[in-house]
Amino acid sequence: MARWKISARHFVGHLQEGTTSAVPESAVISAASAPEVPSKLGQSAHGKSFSEHAIVAVAVLLAFVLSYPPPAGAQAVASTAKASRSPARPKLVVLLVVDQMRGDYVDKFLGQWTGGLKRLVEEGAWFRDAAYPYAATNTCVGHATISTGAFPATHGMVANAWWDRKDQKMVTCTSDPDPSVKNIGYAGATPKGADTAWRMAVPSFAEELKFQTGGATRIVTFSLKARAAITMAGHKADAATWFDGGAWATSSVYGTMPFVEEQAKSHPAKADFGKTWSLSLPESAYWYGEKAFGAVPPDGWDFTFPHPLRGKSGVGEPDNAFYEQWASSPYADTALTGLAEKAVDALNLGKAAGTDFLAVSYSSVDYVGHEFGPRSREIQDILVRLDKDLGNLFAHLDQKVGRGNYVVALSADHGVVPIPEDMQKTGADAGVLHLPELQERIEKALASFNYPKPAIARISGSDIYFAPGVHDRLQEDHTALQAVLDAALAHPGVAAVYRAEELRDRPATQSPTHRAMANSYYLGRSGDLFILPKPYWLMDGTPLGKPRTYGTGHGVPYNYDQHVPVLLMGSGIQPGQYFQPITPADIAPTFAALCGITLASRDGHVLAEALKKPAEGHAPSLLARPKSAPASAPITNP
Repeated sequence: MARWKISARHFVGHLQEGTTSAVPESAVISAASAPEVPSKLGQSAHGKSFSEHAIVAVAVLLAFVLSYPPPAGAQAVASTAKASRSPARPKLVVLLVVDQMRGDYVDKFLGQWTGGLKRLVEEGAWFRDAAYPYAATNTCVGHATISTGAFPATHGMVANAWWDRKDQKMVTCTSDPDPSVKNIGYAGATPKGADTAWRMAVPSFAEELKFQTGGATRIVTFSLKARAAITMAGHKADAATWFDGGAWATSSVYGTMPFVEEQAKSHPAKADFGKTWSLSLPESAYWYGEKAFGAVPPDGWDFTFPHPLRGKSGVGEPDNAFYEQWASSPYADTALTGLAEKAVDALNLGKAAGTDFLAVSYSSVDYVGHEFGPRSREIQDILVRLDKDLGNLFAHLDQKVGRGNYVVALSADHGVVPIPEDMQKTGADAGVLHLPELQERIEKALASFNYPKPAIARISGSDIYFAPGVHDRLQEDHTALQAVLDAALAHPGVAAVYRAEELRDRPATQSPTHRAMANSYYLGRSGDLFILPKPYWLMDGTPLGKPRTYGTGHGVPYNYDQHVPVLLMGSGIQPGQYFQPITPADIAPTFAALCGITLASRDGHVLAEALKKPAEGHAPSLLARPKSAPASAPITNP
């Protein structure tokens, strides 16, 4: 360590000015060249007073003392104090999303879990009152919200797909019109389309992490669904992988990875052909009956266990029905877990200079929920299987990354409404809101006002899009507009109708549903009118005269769709149960706080109550304050 040098003359000047600021190297001379103190009392040979010479003498002595480095112990204490104020950042951030996992599943089935889900609850921070504060509770929307920390009114991903007014067609949330972009298949597959995050209006947490930390972060995401893998990754990633047409796929924007190619060849989905999904627990352990009332199982499956993965009856090799069965089985979750573990090994995630990001969205719970509903043995059993998969994943991370070196968050993109036919058995007002019938009713209401036919271009979920020019004309034609509103409100299952003008700029309101609709509204992408169904009424777009091809759905601002689990565990997390209301949009800001970065735009907040507080530490002073000194007494540190 270089010795400190200070000029006695310069030091005297600073004492007289009452400051101890640092002295630049160019302005100092050595202590040995300081003026000699005369032996004569009173005045020096140059006429200076004794007090001035005394000050110079003290300065010389202090310069001599300060020319030596502080003791090693003092250095260690100072270093420790500094470290305590800057807690270690995680080496790996892990985001897990269980598609369509209702928040009450944790309460119901926790006692049957023995693996990763149980560990998250027992060793992590469990937020018991987590819910989305918006209406568009769908896959693309929820994943984008978790990934960015923003609501759809900010990030722009308002649905899985919406009506493009310019091109007059439906577009998916990840479809990219750039002709230079194309999807790429692994193991020789040739998927169609072009998918990226170009429609997402704000960066993901992972993108911000990579950008703000010098690019050392590796971003790796997996899901059966493109809209999940892509929104978790963001606009750029090292690997964003999804399942398409029987094979793993990615986009030219993200590029391919050798380890995914290897896994796709060595562990293809078709290797599970002929397997059977059977109950994992004794029959007495299941909450619900053998057959889920109102269920619509995939082709080739019966209403009851066991469920064979053999495609359509009589087919001896994998077909489209087999891949639908596979996606609705626990074998798909196991495949995603295997890919995640392979990524950790191949890329040495958590071992580089920066903080890496790994995300997995487990899609099978969503497929099973749509087919068999939340009150089914299938949902209960697939969560038991997922619990084991997550246990294996965490054990792998413990071994490869280190138990205290990674942080994990688990949540869901949305919940699900009970199958309406099942709910009707309780005597509740439940049913199916048929959207094609609603469209017919509105068209009839406008027939006498000489509007173009059809006046409605599309109804997608709760959003009604009018044909070009119709909405603008309705703004001036209050009688016709009122006729539309009255017709919609008279339709069975409709609770309320909102106009786009009521939702723009998220106006302040005491109505939870009005606020939820406003949080979902994004100008240019959202509809012109919005239908709010009654509780337990399923919005269904099945064409008239055709049977419904699924059991139930989601996408409304009721608690069964909004309430989801939020669980945090690992580096920097304070375990416990927390009951304050939060949203999944709080996950990304909390990750950002742990990693020391800032999100560009966010609607969520940091879950500070679940973060471990760094130990308080103070660097020692060379001159300690006297015990008798009042708290306000200044301390002078040379």
